[in-house]
Amino acid sequence: MSTLIERAEALAVDVSCTDDDQSVVFSDGRTVTVPLAWFPRLVGAPAKQRAGWELIGGGVGIHWEVIDEDISVASLLQPENFMRLPDKALHPASRAPRRTKKAKPVRAVRG
Repeated sequence: MSTLIERAEALAVDVSCTDDDQSVVFSDGRTVTVPLAWFPRLVGAPAKQRAGWELIGGGVGIHWEVIDEDISVASLLQPENFMRLPDKALHPASRAPRRTKKAKPVRAVRG
């Protein structure tokens, strides 16, 4: 028998951008600030366009019509699950990279 557990999801209620950061205020009172560099379209947009956001899905995402950018709340709360972050390794730091054996050159046999 499975049990359905309803997850409480934070919803965005306000957004602001500086030249370096984006801050999102959530319905549960949290504020998350992330580097604007995570979103190249926002970095390249003038401040007036960055201020032209709207909430989508009742706050599950943020949309900029003029910039053609959409950001989900989930990606802000758990960015490691949704995007490749700048300066982050692809593998956890605790794992050493695998070493591969070099193939030996093949020599022709003369007979």
